[in-house]
Amino acid sequence: MLDAATEALVAFTDPTMLLFLGVGVLVGIIIGVIPGLGGTGAVAVLMPFVFVLEPNQAIAMIIGAVAVVHTSDVITSVVLGIPGSASASVFLLDGHEMAKKGQGGRALSTSFISSMIGGLIGIVVLTLIVPIAAPIVTAFGSPEIFALIVMGIFLTALLSKGNVAKGLLISAFGLALGLIGVSPVSAEYRYTFNSEFLTDGIGLVAAALGIFGLAEIIDLVAKRGAVSKERVALGGGWRQGMKDVGTYKSDVLRGSAVGVGVGMLPGVGTTAGAWLAYGQAQAFAGRRRDSTFGKGDPRGVIAPSAASNGIESGALIPTLLFGVPGAAPFALLLGVLLIFGVQPGPSLITNDLDLVYLIVWAFAIASVIGAALAFFLARPLARLSFVSFPVLAAALIPILFMSGFQEPLHLNVFYLMLALGIVGWICKVTHIPRAPFLIAFVLAEPLERYYFLTVNAFSPDEWMTRPFVIVIAIILTGAIIVPLVRRQRKRTSKVEETMQFSEKSDMTVPPFVELAVSIAALLFFTAAIVMSRDFSENGQLFPLAVGGAGILLALISLGWDISRVRGEGRLGRFDDVWLQRLKIVGMSIAWILAYIWLVFLVGMLVGSAAFALVFLLVVARMKVVPTIVYAACIVGALYLLAEFAQLVPPAGYLL
Repeated sequence: MLDAATEALVAFTDPTMLLFLGVGVLVGIIIGVIPGLGGTGAVAVLMPFVFVLEPNQAIAMIIGAVAVVHTSDVITSVVLGIPGSASASVFLLDGHEMAKKGQGGRALSTSFISSMIGGLIGIVVLTLIVPIAAPIVTAFGSPEIFALIVMGIFLTALLSKGNVAKGLLISAFGLALGLIGVSPVSAEYRYTFNSEFLTDGIGLVAAALGIFGLAEIIDLVAKRGAVSKERVALGGGWRQGMKDVGTYKSDVLRGSAVGVGVGMLPGVGTTAGAWLAYGQAQAFAGRRRDSTFGKGDPRGVIAPSAASNGIESGALIPTLLFGVPGAAPFALLLGVLLIFGVQPGPSLITNDLDLVYLIVWAFAIASVIGAALAFFLARPLARLSFVSFPVLAAALIPILFMSGFQEPLHLNVFYLMLALGIVGWICKVTHIPRAPFLIAFVLAEPLERYYFLTVNAFSPDEWMTRPFVIVIAIILTGAIIVPLVRRQRKRTSKVEETMQFSEKSDMTVPPFVELAVSIAALLFFTAAIVMSRDFSENGQLFPLAVGGAGILLALISLGWDISRVRGEGRLGRFDDVWLQRLKIVGMSIAWILAYIWLVFLVGMLVGSAAFALVFLLVVARMKVVPTIVYAACIVGALYLLAEFAQLVPPAGYLL
């Protein structure tokens, strides 16, 4: 163990390792500030570089981004009152209140240092757990790993705030898309429709950037204007914030402990952990009778900050030891490991222990670098939210598409990304959590492999009665029953329940939209089962299971939607505000489609230049000279990525 840890630390004496780690940290901090993109967007944008870097360099870069996204997303929450991510909404209560009093610097200073400490504590816990967990993990067979993966997917959907039935449904959709391409258990292609593009399946980067990145671009371009219209001064108190961490060190430790504990549980997520940490800090302050929570109490910033990064480091435990990511960014990290032929789980501890400690050191170093950079970049990054989003979109759209192109190197991936972007936007406006989709998509192949091994090596009564499988079944049963009981008690006591959402839209969709989503899902899974009948016996085993589960979930969701329609006594309709919103969304999609056709015609560099010039003049309404300069900068950045980062820009039919 000590030799592996020392060897991993020595790897960081190589300047290039620190360079790529720093690049990951910088990208994570910058993209973490942009509401909606967050950690998933940061990691997805960096993933194309994985194909041109050495394994250790690529993993260090990805870890650098993952380690700091919850360090930077607090900036917009505190300064502007706009959460950089769902988990950062907790900072609106005290952090934003401190900013209103001119203590924004104090709140940010407190948050940056607390998040760094939380991340380091989580890494210490991971280091201590590896030798203890090794004999347990290595004793796991295919039934235990299969059950654990199912639990990770199920709890991610179940515990995401919002539409639970459709959260499970989007998980099944992710599994279904993960089946496209070569079957891991039989030598055949599935759901490729005789398309060469689909023979290798859907790329992880394209899926992540489509359902998260493009969905946010469609939504924010549709709203036009800046992300924030209200200007709040950053304020001072930076030194006082550092003193607050020492004054309330017990809150830092408790918040970190809550974060690490939550991170170790697949599916609970950063949002739930941040609110749990806030709640326990408020409870302890209440006992001391010195609470000013909700009015600008620094403890309301310290506890969730420590918990957020503690969750990220704690989530490495199920990701590395069991191959079950606890959040969407870790699903992408899992994908990176699989690209390099590293299989997380029992074999990782026995065969690649030095890699585990490489990740441990990378996370620890990134946490420190990220906190330091955040101090220097807080002011300029906060100003990003005052920029008109169409201006940002003109650069983001080419970068996202160029990133998504690197894995398949096929232009049809652009259409796929746009389609998933539309799906992601629908999810957002109907309160369907998107993280379950990505986690299920990544886990589709290992889940099928372990499902095949389990059902072929064991009879149902053998594998279902194994102790660990029974424990997971009890956990899942409790996760279903407890919320139902609580909801029933609230109905009985006539207590009005306020619904919280991990995917929050500023507008409520009419009931018929959710009804249409359920019907579309039912048709999709029915078609998947019908097409699976042409596969071999082994090849159709898992598609039938996924299709059957999808149909069941679609029927449950449809039943709830019909119940809602009956309760409201109407199907509803789009009012004038919604019609105007849909018109602008349609225009946003049309602009993206026009960009795709330009790239198809004249290639990435020329197409991006033409698109940026017209888009900035017409949509962003910039003046001519700044438009030309900005468009030149965008094309220059793409050219540098192609020349020095060895990314491949797509060529057009004419150029």
